[in-house]
Amino acid sequence: MSLLSKIEETLLCLKAGRATLPYPAQPKPAPETFRGRPIFDAYKCIGCAGCANNCPAREILIFDVSQEIRVLQYLGRRCTYCGRCVEVCPEKAITMSLDSESATDRVGDLGQRLELFMSTCQRCGRCFKLPSALEELKMKGYRFDDLRNERWIFRSQGRLEGDPVVDDLEIELD
Repeated sequence: MSLLSKIEETLLCLKAGRATLPYPAQPKPAPETFRGRPIFDAYKCIGCAGCANNCPAREILIFDVSQEIRVLQYLGRRCTYCGRCVEVCPEKAITMSLDSESATDRVGDLGQRLELFMSTCQRCGRCFKLPSALEELKMKGYRFDDLRNERWIFRSQGRLEGDPVVDDLEIELD
């Protein structure tokens, strides 16, 4: 290796110009297809638990305090930002943020907690209209995820297999 080859290499690198981005000072905007962390909208959410049932990382927990109150908790620790929760949400209550910076020294900063009031039908006890995408979930009963220890627990009271969710009422005619 001669000194001449080193000088040629130096001139070549200087000609190329600056290749690094001025990231902290001037961040580039995220592209439209970028998937940041999920953001939950409590006003749109109907509490169907479709996001929790389909989350591959099990980062969305559901706990039914009563028939009318449902707590949805997003942990955000193992979330891979796959966007599956956004795809299955029938009300579009979940969006993926364009924020690429989610570094924090407290794990709790990543999470979100929604406390939803579920208005129920007085006749059948359902919390949603019958003809909807929720019918495809085929789950009934309460969810009992462990919110204190932040664990997902699968405990369903049963699966529906063609049976009606609620028996029809018998009406006696005079």
